[in-house]
Amino acid sequence: MKIRKGDTVQILIGKDRSRRGKVVRVLPKTMRVVVEGLNMRKKHTRPRRQGEKGKIIDFPAPLPMARVGLICPHCQKRIRVGYRLLADGRKERRCRKCDGSIN
Repeated sequence: MKIRKGDTVQILIGKDRSRRGKVVRVLPKTMRVVVEGLNMRKKHTRPRRQGEKGKIIDFPAPLPMARVGLICPHCQKRIRVGYRLLADGRKERRCRKCDGSIN
């Protein structure tokens, strides 16, 4: 997965287009991400106890990964991810524009 939890992403399509936020959760099976404070939805809840009122809860809904672009922490631009093998055998994510490390 090219996008991980904690990455900064930019929304490409929809009502929150061009806004940036931090990835809170990645859902690999459905290829979706949850971005903090973006793509907010409202959920109406019923009262649980007698005398309690119902509530409207705001929560961030998952977005398809194709609708977000990764932001490089060094050059602050939307990028594509490249990979490089390190000497100890680990794989490192790299920015293809400025060649900076994303990990």
